[in-house]
Amino acid sequence: MEYIPNIIFAAILVLGIGYFTRNIRKLIRNIKLGREVDASDNKGERWKNMARIALGQSKMVKRPIAGFLHIIVYVGFIIINIEVLEIIIDGLFGTHRIGLEVLPESVYGFLIGAFEILAVLVLVSVIAFWIRRNIIKLRRFMANELKGWPKSDADIILYFEVVLMCLFLIMNATDTPFQNMGQGNIISQFITPWFEGMSEGTLHIIERTAWWLHIVGILIFLNYLYFSKHLHILLAFPNTYYGRVTPKGQFNNLEAVTNEVKLMMDPNADPFAASAEGAEEEVPEKFGASDATDLNQIQLLNAYTCTECGRCTAECPANLTGKKLSPRKIMMDTRDRLEDIGKNIDANNGEFKDDGKQLLGDYITAEELWACTTCNACVEACPVSIDPLSIIMDMRRYLVMEQSAAPMELNTMMTNIENNGAPWPYNQQDRLNWKDE
Repeated sequence: MEYIPNIIFAAILVLGIGYFTRNIRKLIRNIKLGREVDASDNKGERWKNMARIALGQSKMVKRPIAGFLHIIVYVGFIIINIEVLEIIIDGLFGTHRIGLEVLPESVYGFLIGAFEILAVLVLVSVIAFWIRRNIIKLRRFMANELKGWPKSDADIILYFEVVLMCLFLIMNATDTPFQNMGQGNIISQFITPWFEGMSEGTLHIIERTAWWLHIVGILIFLNYLYFSKHLHILLAFPNTYYGRVTPKGQFNNLEAVTNEVKLMMDPNADPFAASAEGAEEEVPEKFGASDATDLNQIQLLNAYTCTECGRCTAECPANLTGKKLSPRKIMMDTRDRLEDIGKNIDANNGEFKDDGKQLLGDYITAEELWACTTCNACVEACPVSIDPLSIIMDMRRYLVMEQSAAPMELNTMMTNIENNGAPWPYNQQDRLNWKDE
């Protein structure tokens, strides 16, 4: 009978980690639905970006108040959960505060004391975040794309963190041997009086209940990440590593177009040459992207990493002047479409069945795409190196090169360049007359 709690704990731990692993595999599969991209260059710079942006939170502090609060929650939540290692060992082997047997009492007390201080700081920061979203109602948290589930998701995360921090402090406050030690109870000693008059047995039950709820809550939160914008806790690191290392104004050339131009410029090439006998005809590569699977794997990683913070949209000049474009919505729509594709594959035994939808039109409209000024403000503003502009440009390419669906003004300009060598409808001989004025 004495081993039953250990067995139950092990079963919960295995189920929690197993379900998390299953969802992470599904996430990786969905990202791999995109086109492969070579990101093996500039490894030193990529590691530096990951350390500076993801670990060092360098772009978060550009908005000092929100950045400082986020760092407290980030650092506090990560460091406090170091104690999860102790909880797991205690749960599996039936020990109680195994750290006291491994570390000197003063060192252990210092660590738990630091955890308690951080827990209070996390609580204060989380409450501040909740007030910003639900009472002050900052403009970037009130956009249309955040109505419904995205708003609820943000609040659920905050509630999770409040509950977990409170359970941690209550667990310490009702642990009589720990309180009698007189070290590490920097905060919990002020909570202990709330339970005065209770018997040792009752205190033990409260402490064990808080202990169980704390570890089960952490496992639930871990598995909730896959369904939440909070997935950026894990994905910010690979996303910043694979983030853009070329100049922001530099656009890539489509390989298929480059090959066509090289063929045209090669005097020895025969454009009408038949393919080798027996060779299969290659399916022509699509120009640009009309669906999520036409995007590359880094762009899909970007979509899953999006924190929905809205800094990109808050800096977007098109959005600020009332246009329909919201870079945050572009990322959210891309992720939603990718999730729908993944669910389609799951429902059809690993095979995608055409659902009559695509990213362009059903999720993102041409009006949104053409509202973009390609200024890169959204890319610069993102705290985790997400690049909404690359998705916008790939979808624009599809509209222009596959559907000839560019706005009239753009079509006129391109026609003028083709005929006159300039964007204006002047004779080629007259296009430099401006220099004489």
